[in-house]
Amino acid sequence: MAERLIDVLDGSGVVIHTYPITLEQSGDEVNDAAYEAKALEAAAHGRLVSDAELGSLSARKHVSRGGQMAPYGDDVAGSSETKAALEQTVRERAYFLWEQDGCPAGRANEYWQRALEQHLRERAHVLWEQEGRPDGRADEYWNRVRHFEAL
Repeated sequence: MAERLIDVLDGSGVVIHTYPITLEQSGDEVNDAAYEAKALEAAAHGRLVSDAELGSLSARKHVSRGGQMAPYGDDVAGSSETKAALEQTVRERAYFLWEQDGCPAGRANEYWQRALEQHLRERAHVLWEQEGRPDGRADEYWNRVRHFEAL
């Protein structure tokens, strides 16, 4: 496995976040485009910008400012979906679903899983729409989001 730092830039060319991207290498060396594509996918999944602005993002290999390669000290927007934010979103949705069903006892895990699946399906749908709604590829987007969430 090889890791590189990849900058994600907004439409103005300003770095908005730097991701450490890891790809498994098979035979041939993986090119920069594969790392950049994964960084853009991470930015879409992490909601760095609104869904309408996803198309304006670009990515490039991180350029060191001297010394060790390290991410910029960027401030990720509060709406960005970090693991903590994902957990909070799912927690709130699970609680809402639990309340809707009359607060049944002993089913916390069931409600957590339902809330997580609903949330991830929404993200998969947004990614599918961003890529032009390709026919017959709904499962691909679902699997991409599930794989990303598992990392």
